Amino acid sequence: MNPVDATRTEAWKGLAALAKQFSPNFRERFASDPGRAARFTFTAGDLRVDLSKDYIDEEILAALVKLAKEVHVAQRRDAMFAGEHINVTEDRAVLHTALRRPATDHLVVDGQDVVADVHAVLARIYAFADKVRSGEWTGVTGKPLTTIVNIGIGGSDLGPVMAYEALKPYVKPGVECRFISNIDPTDVGEKLKGVDPESVLFIVASKTFTTLETITNAKACRSWFFEALAAKGIPADGAVAKHFIAVSTNLEKVAEFGIDPANAFGFWNWVGGRYSVDSAVGTSLAIAIGPKNFADFLAGFHTIDQHFVQTAPEKNVPLIMGMLNVLYTNFFGAATHAVLPYSQYLHRFPAYLQQLTMESNGKRVRWDGTPVTTTTGEVFWGEPGTNGQHAFYQLIHQGTQLIPADFIAFANPTYPLKDGGQDQHELFLGNFFAQTKALAFGKTAEEVRAEGTREEIVSARVFPGNKPTTSIMAPALTPSVLGQLIALYEHITFTEGVVWGIDSFDQWGVELGKQMAVALTPAIAGDRDALAAQDPSTRALIDYYHAHRK
Repeated sequence: MNPVDATRTEAWKGLAALAKQFSPNFRERFASDPGRAARFTFTAGDLRVDLSKDYIDEEILAALVKLAKEVHVAQRRDAMFAGEHINVTEDRAVLHTALRRPATDHLVVDGQDVVADVHAVLARIYAFADKVRSGEWTGVTGKPLTTIVNIGIGGSDLGPVMAYEALKPYVKPGVECRFISNIDPTDVGEKLKGVDPESVLFIVASKTFTTLETITNAKACRSWFFEALAAKGIPADGAVAKHFIAVSTNLEKVAEFGIDPANAFGFWNWVGGRYSVDSAVGTSLAIAIGPKNFADFLAGFHTIDQHFVQTAPEKNVPLIMGMLNVLYTNFFGAATHAVLPYSQYLHRFPAYLQQLTMESNGKRVRWDGTPVTTTTGEVFWGEPGTNGQHAFYQLIHQGTQLIPADFIAFANPTYPLKDGGQDQHELFLGNFFAQTKALAFGKTAEEVRAEGTREEIVSARVFPGNKPTTSIMAPALTPSVLGQLIALYEHITFTEGVVWGIDSFDQWGVELGKQMAVALTPAIAGDRDALAAQDPSTRALIDYYHAHRK
């Protein structure tokens, strides 16, 4: 299937005309249309998604749906779910959705029942997790393993750490996960502080077991482990096999490292790193929250997968949200998109979405190799509320840039605290509700004057309003709901990629800098010929390093 040039479709032309004449004026729209909130609020699984404060009306929704049809979003979605090789530059299927299909399903791709393969690995992960959690699996001295150190980078780190932080209330008491990703030795040094070598389990997550940062950090952790055992007078013989496991398919490299290949959990080349938290990459999470909760996590993903496949376009939440992002990017000039969770547990969710969205859609050529015909991708960013309110909300409210924002909140808190008679969660949600209201309706000069404000500062206190926001709510942040949120954004990202005609599943843009880093190492280490081959700026920076290295 060749990409359709969206800019040449009738729907694109119609959408351009609608966007040009569109006036958000939320005050007027809500006043004249009492049913607006109900009509533009949708449900997907446990998620209640209010799009009424977005730049949408019946005409725009119809035009967005028409554009999705004309660029064949549904056909490409079905091709993805069926296991066709839609990752064309790597000639691979894209089957992260198979990671959460129930065991009763069957899907044969390239001669293999991938659902059966997934559940075979899940069964091994669950059995191992149960052994660690129960204390049956012990370290070299017989102690239970209570500190789990996940060593990975990119999707092998961002997903597990985000989900672990989000699901802290579900973590088994006495179990702690730590995550090492950065090749900066500080990361290893800080994360290993206070760790008991007798009760630590290292998980080395690298599909090929050759990822530079991960293997470098794994070797550093192994050296630390041997030294820490020796300091206690504990022999190191056989210790690696008891304290290190792998998430990898390169069993030869795993064995060379000293890990028993029987303790390696694999995944497949049809799982992209940024889509892998629900694969064996989530082994640390499965240990922390337990197999049942991990299964609920997977079921949440599957709920949204089914919604995306089965729901009509006019009510299909990820499709509509993805098309709205196209609208903001291509017709209203939005360069960034904020994700603002009103939940401290989701403090790593925006960082997780940065990889998902920007590594997927930060492309300048289409999947047939031709240049894109319009702007692609957005810069995703954000912090939890209410912290962000005291940092960057100023720019969203009164700045000159249009910044669409997704607000996420939950009806029930984990800690129902009260300060006197004040329910603290109600105060917290008051901020959530107030921010989207303020962004939509603003504050006029007349309203500012009515408060007795001096005329010379009236303009500084005006809020223009008419800023687009989406409100996403759920009853509580459970493993299932977290899976639903992740899958929602996966399919939003997919939808945008189809409109832009790009391959959202490769990531060649990350390769050049990594290759250059390896090639530069000899120059940094003192090879004068290698240094002389560098450009003047790089050579001067390396000289500075040598001059100041103690």
